[in-house]
Amino acid sequence: MSHELKRPRIGIIGTGAIGGFYGVMLAKAGFDVHFLLRSEFDAVVRDGLCVKSAVHGELVLNPVQAYSSAADMPPCDWLLIGAKSTSNAALTPAILQAAAPGARVLVLQNGLAVEDSLRAGLPDSLHLLGGLCFICVHRSGPGKVVHQALGGVNLGYHSGPAADAAARQAIVEQGAGLFHAAGLDSQAMVNLQQARWQKLVWNIPYNGLSALLQAGTEALMTDSHTRALILTLMDEVVRGAEACGYVLPEGYAHHLFAMTEKMPDYQPSMYLDYKEQRPLELDAIYIQPLRAATQAGCDMPHVRMLYQALAFLDARNNRIT
Repeated sequence: MSHELKRPRIGIIGTGAIGGFYGVMLAKAGFDVHFLLRSEFDAVVRDGLCVKSAVHGELVLNPVQAYSSAADMPPCDWLLIGAKSTSNAALTPAILQAAAPGARVLVLQNGLAVEDSLRAGLPDSLHLLGGLCFICVHRSGPGKVVHQALGGVNLGYHSGPAADAAARQAIVEQGAGLFHAAGLDSQAMVNLQQARWQKLVWNIPYNGLSALLQAGTEALMTDSHTRALILTLMDEVVRGAEACGYVLPEGYAHHLFAMTEKMPDYQPSMYLDYKEQRPLELDAIYIQPLRAATQAGCDMPHVRMLYQALAFLDARNNRIT
């Protein structure tokens, strides 16, 4: 039976804030969703998954189709990768164990080139897609997710056996359809790399400055100095994207800036990673964009300085010498 004619089985690899939120939303929409968990497995089996959403209310999924090993999961037509990009090197075995033949693997991560590290270890028969999540969400405890605002996902095709552009776009639209069915905004992007640069316009300033200054978005948007720095960083990212051949929509940076002013106070993922002494996603969010822009002849000095400061903090935070 084809992917188009049946209701697909969905697997969540990495059931943190992102995987937990989208997994619960899809399960509540009637999809057959299976969750891979590590340290939180016992708590989720006992208490279920809970999403406290300012948009959708309180959602509780109990019982949960939960697994502590990907080898125990049934073959999944779609796999949503919610783990951080810093763990990508170790994800290949879980993907191979949980993927049905011809599965679609959707990487819900920030930054550039995050799919490349996964592609090398996957068979050509698997479709690899990227997803950019525009959402304010965080974990508040084992199996507990707090959703403050937004929730849309932009999808694009990275690589795989799709024969041509039309076939690739049809798969991307199938993915967007999953999120639409769950009541979420989703755009099927024609160009994944352009979509990733668009998300970097927000991620590079807000993730980095929140970790560096230990401040949420409200504090960053209140101070005149950080407001000016955010706009400077955004403009550099837009120029970097253009140098790489991706012309972003007119006024896109100022649109994101205005959107952030209306958001509730939010602590981006890098702020939380630094606070909890987890490795920062510096490669995907800073090193890869800086490398791509430099190769295209574009210097991003403020972005580079922010990266250098974050690299110092990350090394000290993780006691790297």
